[in-house]
Amino acid sequence: MEISLPYLTSWLTILATMIMAITAAIQGVRQNFDPFGVVVLAIVTSVGGGSLRDLLIGSTPVFWIVDMTYISTAVPTALITYFFVKTYGHRDGKRLGFLQYFDAIGLALFTLVGVQSAMLVNLPTLSVIVLGCVTGVAGGMFRDMLCGLQPAILKQDLYATISLVGGLIYVVLLAFTNEALSLLVSFLCMLIFRSIIVYKQRSKEY
Repeated sequence: MEISLPYLTSWLTILATMIMAITAAIQGVRQNFDPFGVVVLAIVTSVGGGSLRDLLIGSTPVFWIVDMTYISTAVPTALITYFFVKTYGHRDGKRLGFLQYFDAIGLALFTLVGVQSAMLVNLPTLSVIVLGCVTGVAGGMFRDMLCGLQPAILKQDLYATISLVGGLIYVVLLAFTNEALSLLVSFLCMLIFRSIIVYKQRSKEY
């Protein structure tokens, strides 16, 4: 059975929303946020990139206002993660590791969601790739800014570059193979390269 692009995009968005809500909750615990603060942080992180994308392409109201599935996914995910992470005590190194690897997954997923959403409105290829990057990096950037931290996109860790290259790989592969394989290969490329960078950074700290 062939899966339509809108259907695939909606499910990838839900998965990406969960992942980014997890990263927000972990960061919230690290910054001593209370449960309400974690929920607010999770919502901004989960829908921030997609909201900015929708505003740029003129798709209003933005996706999470039309469909409350995403808010109802982010809130319980953030709360469950918050109480789970709190049980680890003050293990900042382990919390940071979880945050960085989950963030790598969220970056890859939201990049692909952004590319797919831009393709649905028939934008030029370059715009599609750029909007994929905007969707991928904006949520994490908003999260870090609300926590008073320097966003990863401003550091020398190829955060945005990986997103741009991943979007390009996906678009190019679509011309030669099917949707599922293009999605899988581009996702794995982004996840692997981002994870390698995170691993190297963490190795230097120990």
